[in-house]
Amino acid sequence: MMVSAIRSGDEQAMAELYSRYSGVIYSVALRVLGETAAAEDVLQEVFMQLWRNPDAFDASRGSLAGWLAVIARNRAIDALRKRRPEVDIDDVVVSCEPDMARGADWSRALDKIRGALTSMPPLQRSALDMAFFEGLSHTEIAEKTGEPLGTIKTRIRTGLLALRKVLNP
Repeated sequence: MMVSAIRSGDEQAMAELYSRYSGVIYSVALRVLGETAAAEDVLQEVFMQLWRNPDAFDASRGSLAGWLAVIARNRAIDALRKRRPEVDIDDVVVSCEPDMARGADWSRALDKIRGALTSMPPLQRSALDMAFFEGLSHTEIAEKTGEPLGTIKTRIRTGLLALRKVLNP
């Protein structure tokens, strides 16, 4: 078996494994990450892990291809979690027209924001809170709440539109 050869430091065996499985590993990483550069990084990490610790693979528990694919998926998810949360609501901008340098304007704007937040439905307010104050992505919020991703996106978008309307009537 090739893993045995890798255990003894056979670089040719590693090259053959790379040639055989790199496409699968790259595809898994690309599907999770959606970026070629990030998927290439995961691909490299997976094969470096195999090279450094070939004993981690246990043939009695499954195939090498499956094991590598699971490692790639887990590495890709870890890479996703390290990214800054994405806000894919480019068309919604919350801005304030008043001159915020003056304390009175700032205070009025904060009062408007607080009022808008307290008048929002609790689930919408919670989604905004998780997105902007906890730094969670839409997907993470959906997983945390058990709600569909589309529902979370709609709640956040609607909340941002409500805030924009309050600040810029």
